[in-house]
Amino acid sequence: MFSLGSWLPALPGLAWGWALLDALLQGLVGACAVSVLCSLLKVYLYIQCLKARQAEKEAMRAQWWVLEPLHVVVLTGVLATVGSRVAALVALEFSLRAISTILSLGKGAHSCQLCLLCQYSLGCGVSCGLSFLLEGAPHGTCNLGLAAGLAGLLATYARRLARHVCTLYELHSRERYCGICILLLAAGHGIPQLLRKALAVTFAVADLAAVALINRDFLSTAEALRFWTPLTICYTLLVIYMQDEPRQSSGGQPVFQTVLVRMGGLFILLLTVGRWTDILHIFISLLGELWCLLRAGVMLEACRRQ
Repeated sequence: MFSLGSWLPALPGLAWGWALLDALLQGLVGACAVSVLCSLLKVYLYIQCLKARQAEKEAMRAQWWVLEPLHVVVLTGVLATVGSRVAALVALEFSLRAISTILSLGKGAHSCQLCLLCQYSLGCGVSCGLSFLLEGAPHGTCNLGLAAGLAGLLATYARRLARHVCTLYELHSRERYCGICILLLAAGHGIPQLLRKALAVTFAVADLAAVALINRDFLSTAEALRFWTPLTICYTLLVIYMQDEPRQSSGGQPVFQTVLVRMGGLFILLLTVGRWTDILHIFISLLGELWCLLRAGVMLEACRRQ
């Protein structure tokens, strides 16, 4: 079942150790995916702020780059701790909320803000998707190690791109001698569309994996219905409540308020049909959501003013 454990003698606690390593690698891949998303959005928003919004441009430039690796480390720990059930529920909830927002406000409306609000949900979706796709794989740990290496490489280059743009884009786009800045000058407006397509594919896979992971714990159809019926009602009420979220979010407080409402709804649901570990994971997920939103506060403000 484990890629390296099958080559080593059976020792007490060895399987637990490989499971922990797998969870950390899955969390690292999810955290790197969030880092890539934020870096590309920072590039786009910085370019958009150059002409008229000098204060927001300077605020994005002044962000401490040394905190980026810290954000990845913290988010990796959070995603590794959260169980697959709660991660699946978070991914499903955001998918329904995103579909409702797109249908009610239009295809391109508030797309950057929606991408920023999906940070933690994206990490959960990637984590539970990997958990499902590699379940039972003979070399799952090695595959996760390769995925984590590739994700880390992409996150590093995306972070360097964002730093380059925030530091030198004004000069290079004016002098026209930097290939990267010239490319962004010509095609930088297409970054949100690229991110929308990537997120659509990611959450489609994550949702299928989430449904399969949740159904795995039920022994009969009646048992599954006892879980899915209140879950469907809870998600429907949450989607109705959140439908006007982008229009209501004229400041930072409504965004944090909606996080509390969403996690509160999942908490009440899992009190009735969940396990005690799910309750703990909901609190950890709340911390993860707040951590991602605090980090993206400057970009959320730029999106609201755009």
